[in-house]
Amino acid sequence: MNNNLEIGTVINVAILVLLVWFGFSRLRPAKGLRTLKSNEFKSEMEQLKNRLLLDVREQNEYKRGYIPNAKNIPLSQLQQRLGEIPKEQDILLYCQSGMRSKNAARVLQKHGYTRLAHLRGGVSTWSGKLTRS
Repeated sequence: MNNNLEIGTVINVAILVLLVWFGFSRLRPAKGLRTLKSNEFKSEMEQLKNRLLLDVREQNEYKRGYIPNAKNIPLSQLQQRLGEIPKEQDILLYCQSGMRSKNAARVLQKHGYTRLAHLRGGVSTWSGKLTRS
């Protein structure tokens, strides 16, 4: 009986460690990704001449309101559409809350993109103009 208790404890600890690791891996910042507040993001948009503004939300979310001149490539399609994203440009990413843009940055980094920044808190923190289509 004591042996069963020890095995159960080990299994519970292992599950807890896996859950903590999974949570940390999802929430930690992507290495090399600059995280910008809304006003910093807007400033970068205005100052950078050679940049691509990339909205990684799904198309229905994009249509409800997007930052003017943003290109929509949903995170779910990013791997298949990498050819549409030039590596020599600064890429400014955003989504609804900041989670998908962080994940998109990880995908882009794996494919050699290095000039990446994203909007902290996503478009829900955006204080600038939105366009609807």
